[in-house]
Amino acid sequence: MAKAKTLKELCLHELEDIYDAEKRIVKALPKMADAASGADLRKALEHHLEQTKGHVQRLENVFQNLSEKPKGKTCDGIKGILAEGEDTVSDTGSEAVRDAAIIAACQRVEHYEMAVYGSVRSWMNQLGETSSEGLLQQTLEEEKEADKTLTTIAIGSANVRAQTAHP
Repeated sequence: MAKAKTLKELCLHELEDIYDAEKRIVKALPKMADAASGADLRKALEHHLEQTKGHVQRLENVFQNLSEKPKGKTCDGIKGILAEGEDTVSDTGSEAVRDAAIIAACQRVEHYEMAVYGSVRSWMNQLGETSSEGLLQQTLEEEKEADKTLTTIAIGSANVRAQTAHP
């Protein structure tokens, strides 16, 4: 990244980063859903895939609001998180343990996204970009809800099944 000299430049850099991240997540979620054995987990991942496609569209709207062309910049953070998640999932033997691993991997992604969206949303507020701030807030709320859903599935079924799985 060229050195950001203004808050707007920093904001644009982070928007390019999260735009790339969301597109990578759109590609990764179907694999995670296919690997999930629990119907509730699969359904949650499929639902979040549709939301994530909407996140990409919202980011395109944010770029448009800023009179910028939507473009991504390689998001090394999400690349690493997704690669680690794929490794963890492929290194699990039982379906029950794999579901627990999928949830953990997906929650790492959600927490990364929440950090970025929270910062960028605050910067948009500071810059007076209220329409973009609202779009980013909507996405932030969906990311929080996805995290909460994954926690509910983990506590309600996946972790219990993983604990009782036979090696």
